[in-house]
Amino acid sequence: MNTQELTALINELVKLPAESEWLEFKHNFHSPEEIGERISALSNGACLQKQSYGYLIFGVQDKTHQILGTTFKAKSHKKGNEDLEHWLATRLSPRIDFEVYEFDYDEIRHISVYIIPAAKTQPIDFLHSSYIRVGSITRKLNDFPEKAAKIWRNETISFEKEMAKANLSASDIVNFLSTQTYFDLLKLPYPSNQAGVIERFLAENLIVKDKNSYSITKIGAILFAKNLNDFESVQRKSIRVIVYKGKNKVETIREQISPKGYALGFEDLVNWINSQLPANEEIGKALRKDSRMYPEIAIRELVANALIHQDLSVKGFPMIEIFSDRIEISNPGNPLITPDRFIDSYISRNDKLADLMRRMGFCEEKGSGLDKVIFYNELYQLPPINVSTNENRTGVTIYSYKSLNDLDKKEKIRACYQHSCLKWVSHEKMTNQSLRERFSIDDKNAAIASRIIKDTFEAGKIKEDDPENKSRKHRSYVPFWA
Repeated sequence: MNTQELTALINELVKLPAESEWLEFKHNFHSPEEIGERISALSNGACLQKQSYGYLIFGVQDKTHQILGTTFKAKSHKKGNEDLEHWLATRLSPRIDFEVYEFDYDEIRHISVYIIPAAKTQPIDFLHSSYIRVGSITRKLNDFPEKAAKIWRNETISFEKEMAKANLSASDIVNFLSTQTYFDLLKLPYPSNQAGVIERFLAENLIVKDKNSYSITKIGAILFAKNLNDFESVQRKSIRVIVYKGKNKVETIREQISPKGYALGFEDLVNWINSQLPANEEIGKALRKDSRMYPEIAIRELVANALIHQDLSVKGFPMIEIFSDRIEISNPGNPLITPDRFIDSYISRNDKLADLMRRMGFCEEKGSGLDKVIFYNELYQLPPINVSTNENRTGVTIYSYKSLNDLDKKEKIRACYQHSCLKWVSHEKMTNQSLRERFSIDDKNAAIASRIIKDTFEAGKIKEDDPENKSRKHRSYVPFWA
C-alpha cells in the first residue's frame, strides 16, 4: 500500500465508534511481546467477526481516536540484533503473512501499521499461547473456550474472495484492471459506458461494492491486474520463468517475472516459454524438422494447471524452470488428489479461478488436461512425465527425447502406466500392440513390450482387464484403479 492508500485506511478506521476484536489503536511502543500478543488476538478476533484483516495502529489515541503520531518505527525496530518483524513472524503459529507499514501521515505525524490476516483453520498462537480481544481488552483465548471452538469450526473466506485493494472509485477499477481483456477473451462486446463494465465485474465477484466505494478481490487482481505490483497481497503470485544453461541450476541464462495478471499475460507467457525451447530433430512420422523439442499444447496445459491448482494461501509462486534436458513446472501447495490419479480425477482448489480460466479458453473444460499432455508426450515419443510433491510444492517435469534403451526401469514402468491411463480415459484398453506403438517397437520385438508390461504389472500399477482371458495375444490391461 502506498502513502495515499494508508492515509485513507487510517481515516476510515478512526471513524469507527470504538476499538473492536479486530482493531486496536496505540500511541507508542511498549514491548515486542505486547505486539506479538496483539497480532494473535487481532487475527483470531478478525476470524470471529468475519473480517479479512485485523489492524494494529501506532500513532492514534485509543479513547478519542485522535491521530497523534508515534515515535515507533515498526519496519526498522530491532529485538536484540534481529528485526522485530522477523522476530514476531517466527514466534507466531501457524505462520501468518502480516504486513508492516510505516509512513508520514503529514509533516509532523508518523504512523506505523500492522495489517494482520484473519485466522483461518485454527487459532493463531504467540509463544505457544493464543489471545483474543474482549471489547478493548486482550485476554488469553483459553479463558473463552466457546470462542476457540468457533475459530476451529470457522468456514473461512476463500483466498479468491478476499480483498486485494479497497476504497476505490469506478475509474480506479478501470485503471488497475484490464477490463478490455475480460470482454475480449469471453468474446463479449465491450459495454458502451463505465457503468456496464462495473456491473459485469460485480456480477463476477471480481470487484465488490461497499457503500460509495469499490474493492478489487484477489481473484480480480490475479487474473486482470495490469501490474500485479500494484497489489501487495498478490504480487508474490507473479509467475517466474528461469532458463538455465545446463542440467542443473549452477548457471542462469535468463529470468523473467511476469508482472501481468494471469488472464492478461497468459498468451505472452506461453509464447515466451516456447521461444526458449530448443528445436527437435525429426523423430518418427509425426514430427517435422522444425518442431519444438516439446509439444506446445502440453506446455500450455501444464502452465495453466500450475496456475489453477496452486494453493493460493501458501507462500510462493508458480515457477517454470527450463533446463537443457527437461522443463519443471511447479506451484505452491500439495495436490488434493494423489498424483497417480491426475489423469482421471479432478478436484478444484480454486473454483472461481478455474471457472474463469476455462471460460476464457486457457485450459480444458473438464478434468485436468493431463490426458492431452500425455497424448502429445507420446506423439513426440518423449519419456513419461514425472509428478513430484515436496516442501509444500507440486511439480510436473516433462523431459526431452530419449530412446527406449536410455530409459531406466522406473521410467519404462511410469510410461506404461501413463499409457494405460490414457487408453482408459479414451475408452480403450492397453495391449502389447498399443504399447509397441507408443515406444515405436518393431512387431518382431514384441517381447520387449511384454517385459515392460510384466514389470508394470508386478509394480501394481496395472491389472489385467479380463483375468479369465487365457489368450496372451489378445490380453489387455487397465490402470490398477480402473
